[in-house]
Amino acid sequence: MTRNFYSGRPTRTALGCRQPSSQPPPAFQFFLLYVVFLMALTNLRTLLSVAAISLGSAAVADDVTLSTYRGDTQVAKAPKTIVALDIAAVDTLNALNVPLAGVPGNLYVNYLDQVAASAKPAGSLFEPDFEAIAMMAPDLIVAGGRSSKQYEALAEIAPTIDMTIWGEGHMDIALDRLRGYGALMGKEAEAAALEAKFNAALSAAQEAVADKGTALIVLTNGPKVSVYGKGSRFGWVHEALNLPETVEGVDAQTHGEAVSFEFIAEANPDWMLVVDRAAAIGQKNDAAKTTLDNALVAKTTAWQKGQVIYLNAADIYIAGGGYQSVMRTLDDITHGFNGDR
Repeated sequence: MTRNFYSGRPTRTALGCRQPSSQPPPAFQFFLLYVVFLMALTNLRTLLSVAAISLGSAAVADDVTLSTYRGDTQVAKAPKTIVALDIAAVDTLNALNVPLAGVPGNLYVNYLDQVAASAKPAGSLFEPDFEAIAMMAPDLIVAGGRSSKQYEALAEIAPTIDMTIWGEGHMDIALDRLRGYGALMGKEAEAAALEAKFNAALSAAQEAVADKGTALIVLTNGPKVSVYGKGSRFGWVHEALNLPETVEGVDAQTHGEAVSFEFIAEANPDWMLVVDRAAAIGQKNDAAKTTLDNALVAKTTAWQKGQVIYLNAADIYIAGGGYQSVMRTLDDITHGFNGDR
């Protein structure tokens, strides 16, 4: 007679002999179950960790790195609801056929009238309507230019990028914005096609201005005048077109270097490119043609030869750097220098 290994009690066989029982005691069974449970829990944790890493990798893969005015920024790809508060951004996004949920109440440029009609008003260029924007629940807010100062406040509502275009390399920045928006919205092919059209328009403008003398960019604001050179908000015209400046070293202030009519007469530009600020913002001040029609300006080569080009002021002043704005301005310059407009 033997004793059960687990219970210590003898067990009788069919021949009358006793043998150990094959069933472990309850305590040992519980111990085995506990071990199995721990192993399963460990495996589950491993699987969850792997899944989390995979999901995290997928999330990173769905982000796009954009070059912004404040440095490179990670942005979730293909946002559904976008509020754009910079006219140049509205312009370029519209060129890519990206729908916008909210834009400034006044866009100033008539080629964006359809955008203004389909999107909700989101305040003004300088003063966004934070409550209205929050009600739209945007996935992304695009600030820039005049709304750049509101960046921090806007970022409290939703992810915000500052896409200001400013200073030297203006055209390079504008094209970088076009490519960035294309990558953000999965429209890389469309962006590339637009860039090809831009390059063709730029080449045409460069050819039109070549070897035709110097130019002076003049902004009028009612009776006041200022001039712009390289490095300023309009300086890209000189830089990108290789158009010689009549006066070098002009102070690159936001509203240009204030000058007198005597300054213009002494500078004696071969060409004048004129921007009427009052017309751009809808003010009823003296028109640029009236302001410049005086005895001093009349002495210049530009005035005497009829080489004064009045650019579409809203395009270059309000929406400067936007894809459509740049294309329209290049067209004005090309036709103006070719004398067919």
